[in-house]
Amino acid sequence: MPQNPRLLDQLRGAIRIRHYSLRTEDVYVAWVRRFILFHGKRHPMEMGAHEVETFLSHLAQERQVSAATQNQAKAAILFLYKHVLNIELPWLDEVVQAKNSPRLPVVLTLSEVRQLLDQMKGTSGLVARLLFGSGMRLLEGLRLRVKDLDFGRHEVIVREGKGNKDRVTMLPESLESVLRTHLERVKTLHQKDVAEGFGQVFLPTALAVKYTNAATSWGWQWVFPSASRSIDPRTGIERRHHLVPESIQRAVRQAARTAEFAKPVTPHVLRHSFATHLLQAGYDIRTVQELLGHANVETTMIYTHVLNRGGRGVASPLDQL
Repeated sequence: MPQNPRLLDQLRGAIRIRHYSLRTEDVYVAWVRRFILFHGKRHPMEMGAHEVETFLSHLAQERQVSAATQNQAKAAILFLYKHVLNIELPWLDEVVQAKNSPRLPVVLTLSEVRQLLDQMKGTSGLVARLLFGSGMRLLEGLRLRVKDLDFGRHEVIVREGKGNKDRVTMLPESLESVLRTHLERVKTLHQKDVAEGFGQVFLPTALAVKYTNAATSWGWQWVFPSASRSIDPRTGIERRHHLVPESIQRAVRQAARTAEFAKPVTPHVLRHSFATHLLQAGYDIRTVQELLGHANVETTMIYTHVLNRGGRGVASPLDQL
């Protein structure tokens, strides 16, 4: 632990004031702790650009972390200097931003998707089917609230997705009956919580103050709640959170192993497969871009490369022999 643990408390406070997620808070605190320990528990006030660059170089060269992980560490350290220590960063431009190398996404064929989903049952299977059928990211799916499902319009409203943006995507008609049955069980669970004096769900910033009864209302409840209640680490309130991402990730990995896939399969692969199969079916790339929530169509265009047969859709001369 650092010599002055109160610094991490100040960091948590600055993060909460800006309404960052608990996941981001934990990640930033962990990176700042590692940064301080790496430099022999020196206080960040005594360090600067050289120490930051040394730490980031250590991550890239010795720990061999990805560019995304290195940039995450950099973001946490710079947040500390700017928002906690209130130090101007004239050396900010000197710290090199690692660049992510472009990688083609892993995509499953429709047959492989069917094999994967056939191995998944229960709530994890329903989540996986919804991710593939709507193109949502894993956390977007787990953070769905009952009011975000529009059965009449066959739509899912994704709230505060990547980039803090809302968007609308499709609700697969083949899942509507299963989802309704699932929600009946969830409602029974919620009513039981309320009867026991609980049933309050986490609400976005200031909504709990503005709408005093919203926390226990049915529409605001998670579509995929946890099987047990837990203590909110920020407020100390006991309530039911949504499913943790790790539970779905484990279920998908296990299903892929059972199906004996050679490809590495994660829940995000279902999103890649969703986009690829829509383009393969002839849907406009701008439409796919909106459904995925990409800010730039160039991000969506990566899936057009997956569609090509062979190198560039060119037949190999070997196949002509």
